[in-house]
Amino acid sequence: MQHRLEWAKKHQDWTVEEWRKVVFSDETKINVWGSDGCKYYWKRPNDPLQPHHLELTVKHGAGKLMMWGCITSEGPGYACQIYDGNMNANVYQHILDTTLRDTMQYYNFNWSNVYFQHDNDPKHKAKSTIDWLDNHQVRYISDWPAQSPDLNPIEHVWHQLKLKLSCYERRAKNTDELWERVEKVWNGFDKDLCQRA
Repeated sequence: MQHRLEWAKKHQDWTVEEWRKVVFSDETKINVWGSDGCKYYWKRPNDPLQPHHLELTVKHGAGKLMMWGCITSEGPGYACQIYDGNMNANVYQHILDTTLRDTMQYYNFNWSNVYFQHDNDPKHKAKSTIDWLDNHQVRYISDWPAQSPDLNPIEHVWHQLKLKLSCYERRAKNTDELWERVEKVWNGFDKDLCQRA
């Protein structure tokens, strides 16, 4: 908690324009069959259960996918699937070298006039990752508070993504179909959504 307060005080004088220069990034997990968490439905005591009150399940959850994405004040960046579901420092650096770099080129951003944000995950703080960032002259926020997803606006975009995925009438059959849907929804996001996040 103390580190979060110190971080907030350190950045309290940043202007809106400075925050608009931040490329926010993160990873998220998306299940083929909905959330890992509990779901609650409300009904009156004498009302019968309705089909939407029951959540069907399948053994092992029917699969999941992990993805990395980023957002900018100009709109969403490119996103990519983390294919084996596990990301180490080498995989992360490959994502930075491809997906993040493609985002930078798409928006005509220069490393010297944006800040890159990522959290304190060990793969983000690995010496080889720091070396990659330094060698590519990436300005990055190095003191992001640990356990602070609430500070990252991409969390709101993840929420919107998962909300839109839940609106499909039929669940995805597998992770390939789920990824097709993810790409369609993600590519439909715009600058306005990212700025409101």
